[in-house]
Amino acid sequence: MADTAAYLDVAGLRTWHEISGAGEPVVLLHGAFGGASSFFAQTPALVDAGYRVHVPERRGHMHTPDVDGPLTYAVMADDTIAYLDQEVDGPAHLVGWSDGAVVALLVAQRRPDLVRRMVLIGQYYNSSGKVPGSTLEEELSSPEALGFLRDEYARVSPDGPDHFPVVHAKTLHMILTEPKIDLATLARVAVPALVLQGDRDEVTLEHSRAVVATLPDARLAVLPGTHGLPLESPEIVNPLLVQFLRGGPRPAW
Repeated sequence: MADTAAYLDVAGLRTWHEISGAGEPVVLLHGAFGGASSFFAQTPALVDAGYRVHVPERRGHMHTPDVDGPLTYAVMADDTIAYLDQEVDGPAHLVGWSDGAVVALLVAQRRPDLVRRMVLIGQYYNSSGKVPGSTLEEELSSPEALGFLRDEYARVSPDGPDHFPVVHAKTLHMILTEPKIDLATLARVAVPALVLQGDRDEVTLEHSRAVVATLPDARLAVLPGTHGLPLESPEIVNPLLVQFLRGGPRPAW
């Protein structure tokens, strides 16, 4: 149960966020169609490790209302920067999963002063990193997925169930056309980073290795799993997150 679960105004956008624990701030950034509940397996472990965990829900996701206009990674990064500036005391650790990893990386590019360390989970940063033959977009439009996503959205969204097709279309368009980050630009991102993915994820190992090779201070971790890695293996993922956020891994000799 979060210590705080409420709406607040962030740069004119009514935004839902949840806060748990006390200590250095960690901001968890969810993926497409997700929200604070996406990290139900991570939040308690991070609180127990002594962190104050923030989970803001971005525009058009779960409790946070949609906004007229397209949904893009750039605008979501702007929203996240505004949240960090307003609600987080000093630089925070960012943990981004899927779409949230793109947002975290864009924040680190634009406002490195707001980021202490970052973890990027299961995401490509341009189309060259997509696994060939991926059916993710088709799966997100299947009757089964549509029914589940619609029900989850209708349960908490202030926009109501009839608005779900609008959000679904915006999100799929973004996934199909973005992100378009030139990996060469990552050489200017000095924030310590952990790039984490499953061995059967939506991003190729070659792409993640290229990301780590370009970032000045980055490590790569590949675990058995899929795009749902944080939910599939929290008993492995959570200690890895805590170790990295505490400054590890440290040399054994």
